[in-house]
Amino acid sequence: MGCLVSQLAAKFAFFPPSPPSYQVKKRDSDGKLVAVSLSAPLPLHDGSLDVHLLETRRGNKIVAFYLKNPYARLTLLYSHGNAADLGQLYDLFVQLKVNLRVNLMGYDYSGYGASTGKPSEFNTYADIEAVYECLETEYGVSQEDLILYGQSVGSGPTLHLATKLPRLRGVVLHSGILSGLRVLCHVKVTLCFDIYKNVNKIRKVKCPVLVIHGTEDDVVNWLHGNGLWKMAREPYEPLWIKGGGHCNLELYPDYIRHLCRFIQEMENINTEVRLRKIRETLHEPNTGTISRCCKVKCRQPRCSCPNCALPKCQLPKCSWPKCQWPKCSWPKCLWPKRRRPKCPDCLRPGCSECTRFGCLICADCRCFGKICGGCNVRKGKQDGEWVDGVV
Repeated sequence: MGCLVSQLAAKFAFFPPSPPSYQVKKRDSDGKLVAVSLSAPLPLHDGSLDVHLLETRRGNKIVAFYLKNPYARLTLLYSHGNAADLGQLYDLFVQLKVNLRVNLMGYDYSGYGASTGKPSEFNTYADIEAVYECLETEYGVSQEDLILYGQSVGSGPTLHLATKLPRLRGVVLHSGILSGLRVLCHVKVTLCFDIYKNVNKIRKVKCPVLVIHGTEDDVVNWLHGNGLWKMAREPYEPLWIKGGGHCNLELYPDYIRHLCRFIQEMENINTEVRLRKIRETLHEPNTGTISRCCKVKCRQPRCSCPNCALPKCQLPKCSWPKCQWPKCSWPKCLWPKRRRPKCPDCLRPGCSECTRFGCLICADCRCFGKICGGCNVRKGKQDGEWVDGVV
């Protein structure tokens, strides 16, 4: 039942342009792949465009555009929305490449443009993984120099890949969704047949996340973007475009201005911050702080005296601090032998005059006036005679 519902949800989630806006052909002179627009006689080629035909792990062949910028330090991997293909986005890619000073890789999902197969949630996951592998092998792009950009439905594959790349430089969510079902109805739980469960994945992203959303978005409510921003582990200052809709945010000046500032700050992340992220990923201990050596579980002590009527010590709440000694081998700690605490969970010492750590009364100890380390009983004088009394 869940599989059928997922297939039905996919039909409402994907609207590939029909017919596609471009074709991919081989150039006669050198056999290189080129993209040809169906609406214009000229090919989509400006000398910096590489066209790739990539095979995914699910057997589909997808088209990817790589636009080079000679001044770029970072690469942007762009996942588009559910109703566009690369031919329609080519002009936007050129503008982003120039204004942001980045290399840009865009791709069509399975079933979009000149890509084969059918669009589905898991096909898009395989698509973006194939594109990232191409960036690694063909262009030597590492995750430390990569920024993922997801628009609308593209936020799904973007967050999917982001959870697998712990040293990623940054993520941009443009009109992103919490989940597919939450777009249709306001539900607060994640059902098994839901698609693109970004609400569960955003918390696993370990890099800065920029959220861009229009306040008047009538397709994906602004609450989706606000929710993603609040749940991010490293949220960057969001951009809420007043009056912006779902497909026109690129027309607002604040869009490119805020995006440029984000890219510049990601470029300026220093080596120390990047090394800290690598250490956290590898679960290495932080050598700059003193680690706790006494792994004593703090709990309320019980009386060890067999003849004591008290079921539990009447001592106040345990105040055993974390050990600050650089090296400790408890119970052979640095305490003097006769002042070592009876209970490792509190600071109440045993008898300082003898080696008995049990109840001083039951053990017939002659050290009067001392507080018992086990049951908190004191001996004192009354009318010249020693008597027992409970503190």
